Amino acid sequence: MKRAPVLLFLLCLLGSAADVTGCRKSAPAKTESSSSLKQYKVRGVIVSTDAAKGQVTVDSEAIPGFMDAMIMPYALKQPNILTELHPGDTVTATLLVSGDGSQLDEIDVLAQAKADYKPPVEYRPLNPGDPVPDFKLLNQSGKVIRISQFHGKVLLMTFIYTRCPLSDFCPRMSRNFAKLDKMLEADPVLYSKTHLLSVSFDPKYDTPAVLRSYGGAYTGNFTNETFHHWDFAAPPQAELDKMLNFFLVGVTPENDKTLTHSLSTVAITPDGKIYKWYPTNDWTPEELFADVKQLVAAR
Repeated sequence: MKRAPVLLFLLCLLGSAADVTGCRKSAPAKTESSSSLKQYKVRGVIVSTDAAKGQVTVDSEAIPGFMDAMIMPYALKQPNILTELHPGDTVTATLLVSGDGSQLDEIDVLAQAKADYKPPVEYRPLNPGDPVPDFKLLNQSGKVIRISQFHGKVLLMTFIYTRCPLSDFCPRMSRNFAKLDKMLEADPVLYSKTHLLSVSFDPKYDTPAVLRSYGGAYTGNFTNETFHHWDFAAPPQAELDKMLNFFLVGVTPENDKTLTHSLSTVAITPDGKIYKWYPTNDWTPEELFADVKQLVAAR
């Protein structure tokens, strides 16, 4: 058995706040001298590739001095190297970060080698047609709900936690869902054939009472909200890791009690299978609305 070859390339996070999926602030890309850049070694395993966006999602090890282990998408300056990258490949890279901590959109390939081995661990991306397990959650009303109870409807799901401090992450997901909920409400047929579900990955803090208050604020109905079309729920602690692993959500607790995390939003078919997966925060309510129309029309 040959020793597993390693792909070496310079790699960095997307420069726009709209394209970053970990809870770190970002700034517009700017030119800096090499002396002002910090370099961090990154090692991880490719989870999935996206040729349309020219990026790879990597399950990386902890980056000493920068961030803990995390599943995140990384942009590539040369998208053509994606043909050499496959889920399960081990990659080693250099992450360039500006002196003030903002991420730069500068990527260059130093060397590459196509893997000629079978990796010991296969990482599963979310693919259309994947059946969604029947996860159990506790919703804003203190009621146990399951994924299977929404079979027969298009289920739109996103992940949040109520204390998220960055407006482009969890609050953005909730604002988008609020707009989507209004768009669906304007079409009684689509409204009756859909359900929204915001899942918290912070069940210790996000109790039913907290989720009820948070959800009512985003629907705009506050204490009058009935939650018949949009649930806010959290899985029990014992099932949390399984659910996060399936939907590829990375979560790392920080010392200030915030959570560094990635994002995951999915459209699930009426028969309980993945239809579309959005691993970043650049999706729009209009995109999910279009997904709903296609799924409803196909039945």
